[in-house]
Amino acid sequence: MVALLAAIVMAMIVGAPLARANGYQSLAVVIYGAFARLCHQIPERSFFIAGRQLAVCSRCTGIYVGFTAVTFCYPLVRSLRRIDMPERRWLFLAAAPIVIDFSLGYFGIWENTHLSRFLTGALFGAVVVFYIMPGLLQLNFKDLRALFRRKAAAA
Repeated sequence: MVALLAAIVMAMIVGAPLARANGYQSLAVVIYGAFARLCHQIPERSFFIAGRQLAVCSRCTGIYVGFTAVTFCYPLVRSLRRIDMPERRWLFLAAAPIVIDFSLGYFGIWENTHLSRFLTGALFGAVVVFYIMPGLLQLNFKDLRALFRRKAAAA
């Protein structure tokens, strides 16, 4: 289910410029608007398809691609019965390349590129899956459904 949702999000990211290029302006505006709340969408820092920029920048694209790819591979790497998370340090280590890439560019030491932004984002997105999936697997969906039914009945 998580992999399917991640794939839908990726389809929206790629679909926004394709929708705009094919005359579906309203759909494109909705998608770009939704992602504008999560990403700066600076054209100079974004990939383009069909002459239009993706709905998110290259670093965010990397995060979403990494997350999506690993959600599909997750059951091959780790049992869906395991609900323990890796040590928190791995998450910080995965974020370190983003911080370094950004800092070197910010201080004028090195100019980061679309590729460096994408790759550092993809690494982070891939690692984040190992922290999100155990939490989702731990949820008891029967209890959640019962909670929503009680709230609906009370309203």
